[in-house]
Amino acid sequence: HREQQITDTAELDRILTEALYATLSMCDGDRPYLVTISHGYDRERRCLYFHSAPKGRKLDVLAANPRVYGQALIDLGYLHGACDHLYKTVNFEGVVTLVTAVDEKRHALEVMIRQLERDPDPVIRKLTTDRRIAGRSFGAVGRCGCRHGRVIGQPAGRRAPAASE
Repeated sequence: HREQQITDTAELDRILTEALYATLSMCDGDRPYLVTISHGYDRERRCLYFHSAPKGRKLDVLAANPRVYGQALIDLGYLHGACDHLYKTVNFEGVVTLVTAVDEKRHALEVMIRQLERDPDPVIRKLTTDRRIAGRSFGAVGRCGCRHGRVIGQPAGRRAPAASE
């Protein structure tokens, strides 16, 4: 298979915007801690937003050490008979800040909904009320340090399925 490094900022941003989930790695004292998150990526702010339960281990770990390293992945599918898997990834790092202002929480949730939902407008109307926003926690990896990505391509003669397939 073919592996290719991605360095083009527009392509890195596209992967972060199209990926349905990302993983964040953190340090919990001297132990690694990894979580999978739903996220939304704001290209203009170069900020990756995610939501969280109001309390829990993830927030406890981030309060002690907000530095994270993460990966967003677009799964292009397994190639049966070739023992090969196709995907595009972006690795990023940054410092998580908790979003506390109601307007920024609303913005974070709207970014996530627009990225993840097929028909975002009714979901935005339903979930972005002040009452619903107040009960949620949001984190932001600001000025996302997206430094590199990878494309794992197909073996010669095989076509990779499109991201929408």
